[in-house]
Amino acid sequence: MPETEKYADILRLPHHVSPTRRRMTMAERAAQFSPFAALAGYGEAVRETGRAVGQRAELSEDERAVLDQKQQVILWALEQGEQPEVTVTYFRPDGKKDGGEYLRHSGNIKKVHVAKKVLFFLDGTEIPFCHIVELSGDLFQKYFED
Repeated sequence: MPETEKYADILRLPHHVSPTRRRMTMAERAAQFSPFAALAGYGEAVRETGRAVGQRAELSEDERAVLDQKQQVILWALEQGEQPEVTVTYFRPDGKKDGGEYLRHSGNIKKVHVAKKVLFFLDGTEIPFCHIVELSGDLFQKYFED
């Protein structure tokens, strides 16, 4: 018996239209058959694992000494009532994995918190001393050769 004969009694009936529900759009119908994520968050975990981060380079003793001297120049300028403009290159550690990235920030320094070892800029940026790898600006030109 052919398939069409099995359903002969219903083949010519009109298509059912619900009186209580609106007709679905093609996009809504297609969404019913979209793949579902059996492992929630797996794709994000794979992307996070593949995300590249830089490694922090260690400063030499000479580089640390120069950096300390530049921080002293900043403190002196602040004591004179200045708000010196400097460019800071610093390493920002990544919160999720080993490593991080090097960033630069330029602006006027508002204050230095010596006990907490943090530079505070007028724009609200805070940079811990331990993350700083380079300080540059006009302030240092008369004291250091760049």
